[in-house]
Amino acid sequence: MATQFSVKDNIAWKGTFFTIWGGQALSLLGSQLVQFALIWHLTVKTGSATVLATASLVGMLPQVILGPLVGTLVDRWNRRWIMLLADSIITLATIALVVLFAMDAAAIWHIYLAMFIRSLAGSFHGNAMNASTSLMVPIEKLTRVQGINQMLNGGLNVVSAPMGALLLGVLPIQGILIIDVITALIAILPLAFIQIPQPARISQEEMDHDVQTTVWEDFKAGLQYMLGWPGLLIVSLMAVVINFVFMPAYSLLPLLVKDYFGGNAIQLSWVESAIGIGVIAGGALLSVWGGFERKTLTSMIGLMGLGAGTLILGLAPSSAILLAVGGALLMGLMNPITNGPIFAVIQSTVEPDMQARIFSLLTSLCGGMALVGLMIAGPVTDNVGIQSWFLISGALCVLMAVAGLFTPAVMNIEEKRSAMFDKLIPDSERIATKP
Repeated sequence: MATQFSVKDNIAWKGTFFTIWGGQALSLLGSQLVQFALIWHLTVKTGSATVLATASLVGMLPQVILGPLVGTLVDRWNRRWIMLLADSIITLATIALVVLFAMDAAAIWHIYLAMFIRSLAGSFHGNAMNASTSLMVPIEKLTRVQGINQMLNGGLNVVSAPMGALLLGVLPIQGILIIDVITALIAILPLAFIQIPQPARISQEEMDHDVQTTVWEDFKAGLQYMLGWPGLLIVSLMAVVINFVFMPAYSLLPLLVKDYFGGNAIQLSWVESAIGIGVIAGGALLSVWGGFERKTLTSMIGLMGLGAGTLILGLAPSSAILLAVGGALLMGLMNPITNGPIFAVIQSTVEPDMQARIFSLLTSLCGGMALVGLMIAGPVTDNVGIQSWFLISGALCVLMAVAGLFTPAVMNIEEKRSAMFDKLIPDSERIATKP
């Protein structure tokens, strides 16, 4: 089990962690503004659905295909330097685009390349930050921190598009890119002065023979770790199923509102705003409440509520758009209650030098299945009705939640640890503020 913080550390961790977190939050805002601006530029410039689909794939594939390799490397390297270099590479890619747009020389392939680089570097950064959180935050505070993260992501999803549209009305696209460069530099600054605790790399082979492992051996160790821990494997499969059904569900919302409820853009904005407001409220609730003592209980109840909200969307009469808005609000509210505790479970139970591999494997599996879901959802809804996908999604969530509540391997995941690793670092080394 990851070690508890001392009283002194419990006082110190907030300043250390939230200084880094604040910079990263600003950087995320800048990144979302850039994403909006680039996608809108491609829309206006080409009007091609193929171009937009390619841009989306370029942004997703590095994390889906290369994610497991990225996680393995993050677990081998210094995480502070990974975040510094990743942010720096993203900044350099953005500066290159600024120059190209200023010279009116930016081609579509330049944008694709920048998106690929930003996505790949972002994968390194995200895995390093997620895997470092458990070394900077007391175990009992991890769920609340995840609530704050969920609230941040929900808030960014709500404000980034209208803010991006507003800025595009007063600035050229390179102006928005410069904003991203500034926010990235703000994120880099704390990393230059605050040392992030590092886990000791102690594999079973190293304990026995003091030998260095290869990247491939480390990757296999991560995969075996997940497959050999039934609770972690079941929870991961649940996350994969959720992404399989909900990525298409979100993409189908415009058709559900238009074709089934007979609504227009205004009604669609009600539904999407309800989801965003719900995510913010759910994240705020989790950050204040912290969930039940057993984190998986919180997550399973959240999953049940997520399914209930989705069922409301699928079962609402075509004349009851306000009922659908209520279902969307419940979906958004329960999203952080479902996801936040699971992240906290991984951070508090998986050994620190294994976490990046687990997070990256989970991200790759979820992203890959989301793409499969998008390919399947279209033909299914064309043949059996668009609301059927929401009914299937909601029912699966409720069934998984009930099954999880009665599965000991899931409910006891916080009590059962793999014996592959021993205690990794002493409390005295978990918080440091010198460079």
